[in-house]
Amino acid sequence: MIHAIAIDDENMALEVIKSHASKVPFLELTATFTNAVEGLEYLRSNPVDLIFLDINMPDISGVELAALLPKETQVIFTTAYSDYAVQGFELDALDYLLKPFNLVRFLKACQKAQEWLELQPSNRQQFIYVKTSQGQVKAKFKDLFCCEATGNYVTFHLRNEKMMSRITLAEIEKELPSSFIRTHRSYIVNSELVDKAERHQLILEGQSFPVSLSFMDQVMGKFDNS
Repeated sequence: MIHAIAIDDENMALEVIKSHASKVPFLELTATFTNAVEGLEYLRSNPVDLIFLDINMPDISGVELAALLPKETQVIFTTAYSDYAVQGFELDALDYLLKPFNLVRFLKACQKAQEWLELQPSNRQQFIYVKTSQGQVKAKFKDLFCCEATGNYVTFHLRNEKMMSRITLAEIEKELPSSFIRTHRSYIVNSELVDKAERHQLILEGQSFPVSLSFMDQVMGKFDNS
C-alpha cells in the first residue's frame, strides 16, 4: 500500500486527486492541504511514501518544498504549466502530471510509485504505518508481536506499547511480510518472535496468543519446518 498526501493551493485540483485516488486500490490518500507549510508540518509526524505536489503555489513553491523532503519520500508534481517539467525532473521527481490529467494518466504515475517502492532495499519493508487517533504511527515489525481484531478495530501489540486502528485484519494481513502468520480468525502473530509453539497457543516474551483448531495444522507446520 502506498501512503500519500496531496498539496495544492486549489481546492478543485485536490478534489480531482481525491477522486482519482479513491479508484486506485493500492493507494491511500491520507490527507490533503491547500497550504504548503501546513503540509510540511504534517509530514514531520506523519511520514508518507508519496506526495502529489503542485509547483506554482504562494509563499513556498512545490519545487522549494520538495528540496526539504526526506530522500525516501517520492514526489509526483502536478501543475498547469509545462515549463516546469524540466525543473521538476532535475529534482528527481518520480513523475510530472500536467493538468488537467485523467484517471489513466494518474494511475500510470501511481504504478511508477508502486514499482519504485518494490525496488527499494528491504529495510523499507521493516515497518508499517498504523493509522491511529494521533495520526500515522510507525510500527516496526521487529517489535510487533501480534495484531488482534476486536469488532471494527485492530490492536497492534508491540514490545512496549499497544496501538489501536480502525481497520480490518484482512487489510492488515496484506501489508505484513510472510513471517506473520494467521493463528486465529482474530489474530495474526509474528512467528520470528515466538519463544514456544504449543498446539493451542504461541508464547512470545511471556505473552500467550491463541491458536484455533482451523489454523492449527498451518501454524504447527510453520514451526516444524523452521
